[in-house]
Amino acid sequence: MLIDSHCHLDMFDDSIRDDIVKNANTSGVKYMLNACAAKKTFDKIIEISNNYSCVFGAIGQHPEEAEREGMVSKDELLSYISKGKKIIAIGETGLDYSGENFNRDLQIENLLNHIEIASQTGVPLIIHNRDSNDDMTDILSSQFKKKPFKAIIHCFTADKKMADAMLELGFYISASGIITFKNATDLREVFSTIPFDRLLVETDSPYLAPVPFRGKTNEPAFVVEIAKKLAEITQKSFEEISEITSGNFKRLFDLDIK
Repeated sequence: MLIDSHCHLDMFDDSIRDDIVKNANTSGVKYMLNACAAKKTFDKIIEISNNYSCVFGAIGQHPEEAEREGMVSKDELLSYISKGKKIIAIGETGLDYSGENFNRDLQIENLLNHIEIASQTGVPLIIHNRDSNDDMTDILSSQFKKKPFKAIIHCFTADKKMADAMLELGFYISASGIITFKNATDLREVFSTIPFDRLLVETDSPYLAPVPFRGKTNEPAFVVEIAKKLAEITQKSFEEISEITSGNFKRLFDLDIK
């Protein structure tokens, strides 16, 4: 059994979503976590999690969406997290400094709001980090010292220094299709050092399709290729990596699923 710990099923057209979920199940991907990016999709996230027994949901706001939509309030976050019976995570949220005119102060405030809710509720946080390693490490470390919370660093692409800092906080680190890319040698080296009890796999679909599907629309079924590459990197079998990452997911979210 495999679990795609981060996908965006809400971004697929309604007419093909059934087929996307069936493809995943047929490929051995038994469960999926549908991460959220924008407050305009909160209701859709809950609807999808209710419609599919194999899909869980998250509620949160991506930093770039916070700039486009305006920040979601803490009260609204709390309301939607409690509204969905299968909402098990907060996010994705975080920092993204890849654009030319990003609003650093707004992004940080948005992230702090999500951290506060995670600390308050005990619901794990899904962290997006792009070109913001120093700020992200400082913020997560300082906030964790004030009040601990659980988190996943999703689609991890940073260096070993940041990986070690996140592991020190007890966070989980998720491998995406990027680990299969030809030029990702350094990233594969980082993943060879991640403790097995902190590893997760994800597609981030419909983005970042792994080899041999690069250039195509990504989907949860393709997490199989990511698990295969992670098995190669860590010198484990595919079956072992499947069991390890699925067990980590179930433990993090305290799920009794088989």
